[in-house]
Amino acid sequence: MVTITSNSPEETHALGIQWAGEMEQGWIVGLSGDLGAGKTQLVKGLAEGWKIQDRVASPTFTLIHEYRAEKGTIFHLDLYRLETPDAIWDAGMAEYLRSPMPGWVMVEWIDRWTLESLQQQTRVPDVRRPFRWVHIEGDLEEQRTISYEDFRN
Repeated sequence: MVTITSNSPEETHALGIQWAGEMEQGWIVGLSGDLGAGKTQLVKGLAEGWKIQDRVASPTFTLIHEYRAEKGTIFHLDLYRLETPDAIWDAGMAEYLRSPMPGWVMVEWIDRWTLESLQQQTRVPDVRRPFRWVHIEGDLEEQRTISYEDFRN
C-alpha cells in the first residue's frame, strides 16, 4: 500500500490529474473516507486529467453522474445513501463493476460495496479489471493521508 500526504484540496486535485495519466480505460477507483475527506476533490482531478469539461460534483442524491470525454466516459457513483448490499444491488450499481465500460468507474463510499458483500448475490464483480482502492483520512481543508493499493490480474 502506498501512502501520500496531501496538504490542501489543490494537492488532492493535482494527485487526481497525475493518476489520470496513469490509468487507461477500464479502471475502477474505489474511494473511502469520512464526509469532507476529499473523495470528490480527487475525482475532480481525475476528470480534469481526462479532459472532462463538465462541472464535476458528488452524485450523493442521484447516485450516478456520467461525464463524457473523447477517450471514454467517467461513471461517478456515490453509495452514501445505499446502506446495504441489497440496496446497492437493487439500484443497479453492480453493473458498473461487472460490465466492461468504455471509460472509468469512480465509486465513492466503496466500503459499502465490497466483494465480500456481493458474493451473496448471484453474480460477483469482475475482479480481473484494474482496481485502485483509495482511503482518505483527514479533513479536506487540513492535511490528509491518502492510502491506495492497486489490484490487477
